[in-house]
Amino acid sequence: MSHLTGPVIVVDDDDAVRNSLKFALELEGLSVRLFKDGPALLAEPDLPRNGCFVIDYNMPGMSGIELMGRLRQRQIHSPAIMIASQVTDELNGRAAHSGFRRVLEKPLHDSELLDSIHAALG
Repeated sequence: MSHLTGPVIVVDDDDAVRNSLKFALELEGLSVRLFKDGPALLAEPDLPRNGCFVIDYNMPGMSGIELMGRLRQRQIHSPAIMIASQVTDELNGRAAHSGFRRVLEKPLHDSELLDSIHAALG
């Protein structure tokens, strides 16, 4: 079981990605909440103030970077990890400037996401 507190909040427009991440993270004993996009997360009346966000970069209507900006405007400063199909130096820089702790490239390998979540909260 994990020692982490708070849920892992996964925001990704791909059902298969969301559900596979939920399955894998729950196997590790983590509590996981899923959202299909930024507007769905922002509409949540009880946004978590602890835990860790895992946010897809490329989503329709609002990018992961835009979503992070909205979360910061609401004074939510939980650690966040971005996942993206193509990671470039420019994207890494923009993500870091927006407050992401790490950017991981899809497909995710081995335990890199879990290790990143532990590092973000450790």
